Amino acid sequence: MNYVIGLKCRECGRQYPVEAIHVCEFCFGPLEVIYDYQAIKRDISRQKIEDGPASIWRYHWLLPVESSSSRVDLGAGFTPLVQAGRLGKILGLENLYIKNDTLNPTLSFKDRVVAIALTRAIELGFKVVACASTGNLANSVAAHSAKAGLKSYIFIPSNLEEGKIVATAVYGPKVIGVNGSYDDVNRLCSEVSSEFPWAFVNVNIRPYYSEGSKTLAFETIEQLGWQVPEQVVVPIASGSLLTKIDKGVSEFRKLSLADGPKLRIFGAQASGCSPVAEAFKAGRDFIKPVKPDTIAKSLAIGNPADGYYALKSVRSSGGLIEDVSDEEIIEGIKLLAETEGIFTETAGGVTIAVLKKLARSNQLDRKAVTVAFITGQGLKTIEALTDKLKPTVTIPPKFTKFKEILEQEGA
Repeated sequence: MNYVIGLKCRECGRQYPVEAIHVCEFCFGPLEVIYDYQAIKRDISRQKIEDGPASIWRYHWLLPVESSSSRVDLGAGFTPLVQAGRLGKILGLENLYIKNDTLNPTLSFKDRVVAIALTRAIELGFKVVACASTGNLANSVAAHSAKAGLKSYIFIPSNLEEGKIVATAVYGPKVIGVNGSYDDVNRLCSEVSSEFPWAFVNVNIRPYYSEGSKTLAFETIEQLGWQVPEQVVVPIASGSLLTKIDKGVSEFRKLSLADGPKLRIFGAQASGCSPVAEAFKAGRDFIKPVKPDTIAKSLAIGNPADGYYALKSVRSSGGLIEDVSDEEIIEGIKLLAETEGIFTETAGGVTIAVLKKLARSNQLDRKAVTVAFITGQGLKTIEALTDKLKPTVTIPPKFTKFKEILEQEGA
């Protein structure tokens, strides 16, 4: 890691070595990776990036890994940035794009962060990895652990969607269902991590893990011709994704890799679990924990670890945070599928529903380049739609009956 200086507390600024630690021992603030940007600027260029692999590893200068030989690689990243003309026309947005992360190896953006986390875990000498998850992270940790030959323990709420449980268990990890919310699961994992020498990707390896989310910003800028979009809509669970997209844009600007105007960041939450949106609307700089009650389980974190920093990013960008109901989430899923042919999970439904809400209330610049981040595939949360979507009509196997249907439709 020639470019990594170490870890730094986001509150008091104290620095730490590159180890499996995530909290400052003085002020208990979160730690994050810091880099030698002067050295990176000497070595990196747009051309070198473009010549790299079609994955997150094309940005290896800005990722906290030591060498290419240790990479745990299932091919995460460099997903399509789709110009969403039909959806944009309905919403009145002239330059709308969808960053489609449903096409990652385990069908969500979590493959980006897990590839970094497990690579770093191996470099630190860990033999067992673990995580607390609302589903997508569970899928990704299980898959990448299988690829790396690591033993894994996956802790999930016991009421998780069946599809996400199956898509985790198939890789052969130890899946621990916990009777409680994600916040209960996370508290348990904090206790477990203090007793066992395991790499918990979103606890003691979290500073490295979270860096993978920056690649969404890097790719978006590169795919827009090295231009920063003018406004983005990002779903909020822990808040880490939003803050790292902000960091990624800042790093590319610092390295003279990105052109374009200032970015406005808009956060999206489900009304049944919207502690960050509530804090934003109330003008608070602190988060009041809530008890989640929403179909968007992958965003159902009632006490988000990076909520405070998400608030700071949104406010400093001139954006805002909005929330939407479960009914609006389902409509958002259907709207994206019907207009752009992209089937997203409930988290993506939140993003599209908030995008729609912001457009209809004239909170977005209609001419600006706008990117909505779609972070997971719809087959992961199919239960949310099974009672809503049925066959249009059911008929006996007779041509005359089908002809009747067409006649009724005027076809």
